[in-house]
Amino acid sequence: MEQYRRDDLVFDVRDAGPPDGPVVVLLHGFPQHNDSWDGVIDRLTAQGFRCLAPNQRGYSSGARPARRRDYRMTELVADVGALIDASGARRVHLVGHDWGAAVAWAVAAAMPERIATVSPVSVPHPAAFLKSFVTSRQGLASWYMYLFQLPRLPEWLLSRRRGAVVAEVLRRGGQTPAAAQRDGQAMSEPGALTAAINWYRALPLSNPRASTGKVAVPTLYVWSDRDIALLPKAAHDTARYVSGEYRFEILHGVSHWIPDVEPDKLADLLLDWFAAHPA
Repeated sequence: MEQYRRDDLVFDVRDAGPPDGPVVVLLHGFPQHNDSWDGVIDRLTAQGFRCLAPNQRGYSSGARPARRRDYRMTELVADVGALIDASGARRVHLVGHDWGAAVAWAVAAAMPERIATVSPVSVPHPAAFLKSFVTSRQGLASWYMYLFQLPRLPEWLLSRRRGAVVAEVLRRGGQTPAAAQRDGQAMSEPGALTAAINWYRALPLSNPRASTGKVAVPTLYVWSDRDIALLPKAAHDTARYVSGEYRFEILHGVSHWIPDVEPDKLADLLLDWFAAHPA
C-alpha cells in the first residue's frame, strides 16, 4: 500500500516488509515525516515484520485540512484507526515518537482491542505530562507550545531561509545534521509548516479527559535523559497511568530524536517487546 483514505483525505504511507508479517504501525512526530523511521524499519522488516509508517494528517499533501479544529486528537486517532483497517490486521503493534507517541497513547486508550502492544517514544502518558506542568519545570520547557498558539508569528520565525531555521533549531536540540536538514527542507513545502503547527493549535479544542485514562495495553515506554523538551518528572510518573504490563527504558546520553539518533537501540527494544507479546 502506498496510500490510504479516510473520508476525503488521502494519506501517504510507507509499507515495508513481508505482506503477511505481523503489522507494526509507526507514527512520526513534529516536525518530521515517515522517513524518520527508516533506520528502525530496516531492522524490523529484516525480522519479518510488516511496517506501516504514514505521513500523518497535515504531513501528507492530500490530507492537509486548513482549520485547526481538524487537528484535534479525536481526528488523529481516527486516522490511525483507518490505517489499521486498511492494513487488514486484526491487531497491530503501535509505535509513536514525539507527537506520534501522544497519538499512540490516545489510540491505545480508545481502541485497545486493536492494539497488541503500544510503544510510545519520548512523550510520556498525557496525564503525567499535564500534571508535570504544575509539579516540575515542564511548563517552562514547553514554552514553544504557548508560542505555537499565536497566529502567523511561528511560521514567520521558522520559515525563513527555506527551512534552514527549522534545521538549526533541530540541530541545537540534539538532532543529527543530516536529519535536521532533511526535516527542515520538508517543512519548507507550501502549507506544511502551518499544518504541523496546527497540531499544537488544536490542543485547546481537544478534550483532555479523552486521553488521560489508564492504558491497559502492554506498554513499552522509551525516554532519553538528554531530552530538553520532555523532563524526568512526567517520564518517571508515567507508570502510574498504565494498568497493563509496563516496561520503562531510559536511553542515557541520548537526545529527544531517538529514532534518528539511536535506531538500533530502539529497534532492539521493540523486537524484544514484540517477541514477548505476539500480535
